[in-house]
Amino acid sequence: MGTSRVIAVAGATGVQGGGVVRSILADPDTEFAVRALTRTPDSPAARELAALGAEVVRADFHDEPTVHAALDGAYGAFLVTDFWAHGSAAKETEEIGVLARAAGATGLRHVIWSTLDDTRELLPLDDDRMPVLQGGYNVPHFDAKGAGNHLFTEAGVPTTFLSTTSYYQGFLGPLAPRRAEDGVLTVTMPFEDGKRLALVDAADIGRTAHALLKAGERFVGETVCLAGDHLTGAQYAEKLGAALGEPVRFRSVPYDAFRALGTPAAREIGNMFQYYGDFDREFTTARDLAGLRAINPALRSFENWLAENAARIEVR
Repeated sequence: MGTSRVIAVAGATGVQGGGVVRSILADPDTEFAVRALTRTPDSPAARELAALGAEVVRADFHDEPTVHAALDGAYGAFLVTDFWAHGSAAKETEEIGVLARAAGATGLRHVIWSTLDDTRELLPLDDDRMPVLQGGYNVPHFDAKGAGNHLFTEAGVPTTFLSTTSYYQGFLGPLAPRRAEDGVLTVTMPFEDGKRLALVDAADIGRTAHALLKAGERFVGETVCLAGDHLTGAQYAEKLGAALGEPVRFRSVPYDAFRALGTPAAREIGNMFQYYGDFDREFTTARDLAGLRAINPALRSFENWLAENAARIEVR
C-alpha cells in the first residue's frame, strides 16, 4: 500500500462498492490505495479486484470484530449495506450499527455513507396513502438507511451522507421496453404521468464518492443528494426511443395495482415509486444537477448513459 492513504470499501464486489474501487484504481493520479471489504475474499469477483490492485480483506457485518479489523489503519471508507440480501429493515439497522461503531472505534478521518431518504420525514406512518411495511416503515430499504444516518453522527464519525436514488440500469432489466400487443415498444412502471423521476447511473455513485474523498474533509457533515437526471416517464420513453431507433411509449400503472401483483417486493417497490411521485418536487429539488456536476464532472445524464448502454437493452 506504500504511503497512499487507504480507503476501505464495503460491498466491494457489489454495484456501489465495486464502482468506488474501480473509480479510485482507474485514476492515474490517485492519492488513495483501496482495501476491498467482502465476506468472500476467495470469490472470482474478489480475485478480480485484487488483480486490479486492491487489497482484499474479509469483513462480515454480522461478525463485528472482522469489520473493526478491516477498517483499522485506513484513512477513510465508503460504507454501504445491502437490504436486498435479506429484505429486513431490522437486520439492515443492525448492520449499520456495526459499521458506525467500527468506523468510530478505528478513528477514520472521512466516511462516505451511502444512504437513502427516510420517507417518514415527509410521509408520517399515520398517512394512509400507502401501506405500512415491516411494522414501521413506508419503504423499508429507504427508511432503514435514512434512519441509520444518526448512528454515524452519534459515534463521532466524520461522515458525508451520500443520498442516492434508483439506477438507470433498471432499463436493462425490469424497466426495459417491451413490445405491446399492438407492436409498439412500451416502458411500464408504477409512476404517474407528468411527475419527474430522479435516476442515476449506478457507476456515478462510485465516481461521486471518489470525488468527495478527493475533495478532502470539507464535505464532512454534509448531505449530498445524488441523481443524474430528472425526467418524466414520457421523457425517459422518448429518449429510449431515440437511442433504440423506434418509438417507445410510457404506460403508467396505478400504485395500488402494482402493489397487488403479489411478487415478494411488489409492495416495497410500489411504495417507493409512490414516494418518488408524491414528493417529486422535494426529491428532485434536493438533487441539484449543476451542483453535482461541479463535484463529479463525469456525472451521466440519461442521454449520456444511453449512448454507452443502449446496445445492451434487450428488446422483446
